[in-house]
Amino acid sequence: MITPDLQKKAMIYLGEKDAKLKKVIEEFGQIEWTEDESYFYSLVTSTIGQQLSSKAADTIWKRFEKLLKGQRLAPDIVLAIPDQAIRDAGVSWSKIKYIKDLASKVIESGIIFEQFDIMTDEEIITELIKVKGIGRWTAEMFLIFNMQRPDVFSYGDLGLRRAIRNIYHLDHEPTPEEAEKISSNWKPFRSIASRYLWLSLDVKLANH
Repeated sequence: MITPDLQKKAMIYLGEKDAKLKKVIEEFGQIEWTEDESYFYSLVTSTIGQQLSSKAADTIWKRFEKLLKGQRLAPDIVLAIPDQAIRDAGVSWSKIKYIKDLASKVIESGIIFEQFDIMTDEEIITELIKVKGIGRWTAEMFLIFNMQRPDVFSYGDLGLRRAIRNIYHLDHEPTPEEAEKISSNWKPFRSIASRYLWLSLDVKLANH
């Protein structure tokens, strides 16, 4: 969990370690971290919303929520909903397979979610990518935003690579080695540094 105190500590630390990132931190200031309802809820919503605009994802999610009939989103509830009903709500067949595979694995496994708090980042990634439709990038985003692990960097994220290129004035997207060299300065707060990189990219895009 990234608390306000940890956020403040990270801002000072990152500013001292990286002059270019310090300028971004000074521009945006304190970042707010919000807590999601549950790990299962977070992964289901992110799966349904993959590759969709925010508006389309919200519309489909509201339709899907109606299928719950007021019940809390849980693996057994998801498995009980007929596939066709979920498809009629606008969820693709492939995503239906993904969320039901996730629900099955949560029920069958004693590791998924229950032991995440005592597992390392890599151990959690290893477990998550066993689920259909979840790759390393999704697992890393889960660690950053849902578990709020403070020291995660996702080279697979296009936005982060573009932000590094912009901030560090590279004439190309950073190679894995270049990104590792730059991001290693941010340890043990790479997740927080990543949030600032995404913010910097949003501003750059907004100015064009």
